[in-house]
Amino acid sequence: MRRLSSLRLLPLAALVSVGTLAAGGCVSSSDIEGLSSQISDVQRQVLQMQMQTSTKGEVASLEQSVEGRMAQVLQSEADMQVRLDELSTQIEQLQARLEDTNYRLAQLSQQIATTNQELRAFRTQAEAAAPREPAEGDSPPPRPGPLDPEALYQQAYDDYLRGNYDLAIASFEEYLENFPNTDLADNATYWIGESHYRQEKFRQAIEQFERVLRRYPRSEKAPGALLKKGYAYLELGERSQGIVQLQYVIREHPSSDEAEIARDRLRALGVDSGR
Repeated sequence: MRRLSSLRLLPLAALVSVGTLAAGGCVSSSDIEGLSSQISDVQRQVLQMQMQTSTKGEVASLEQSVEGRMAQVLQSEADMQVRLDELSTQIEQLQARLEDTNYRLAQLSQQIATTNQELRAFRTQAEAAAPREPAEGDSPPPRPGPLDPEALYQQAYDDYLRGNYDLAIASFEEYLENFPNTDLADNATYWIGESHYRQEKFRQAIEQFERVLRRYPRSEKAPGALLKKGYAYLELGERSQGIVQLQYVIREHPSSDEAEIARDRLRALGVDSGR
């Protein structure tokens, strides 16, 4: 500011000098022209400095404004990233809950399908065993032996439904030992596997379900045995084996209830069911 003030006083001093010289009669026209040129140069320098001073102030103000805007943008970006992280966490939690729900629904659907099969089997058996009026000349029905296959099977199944899995296994094994060729032999073999599965003895369950598939490949229990075999592998953490078994259910029994359950489970695992 001092420099600027000094420059502003220069034209005035130059004018005073011109007046003094003129009064003394010592000033020529060339001297006056030279002084005028100097005064013009000084004025031009003063204007340039004023313009530069004004421009620097504007630049400083602009820089300050830009810095403020940048700080706001960076803060907004940081807030947005935090929000996105929170949303990502919430989505992952929802996906985990959805997979768990799908798994539970698949288990429930499988239990319903199994119960329906049992009801159909019992209905068929009851109709076959329904008493009829003896025709003339018929011999009297034989007296029941020491072991009644229907009663033994029903006792084993009731133990299974009550959660008495060890008793159910023992009764079903007794049934198979004494009546290996009945219509319910495949069912008894299957329910032994289910009892092991409920006790989380997944290796024994897999062996039993494999026995169903090997001995009774055309049984109505074959799709269920394949399905629960896949579930048992998944429970053991053997994901690839479990997926193969579920896909095998769909390929071998595409129209069964178990195939639909297998498709749902594969979707929950993020695997293409090949539908």
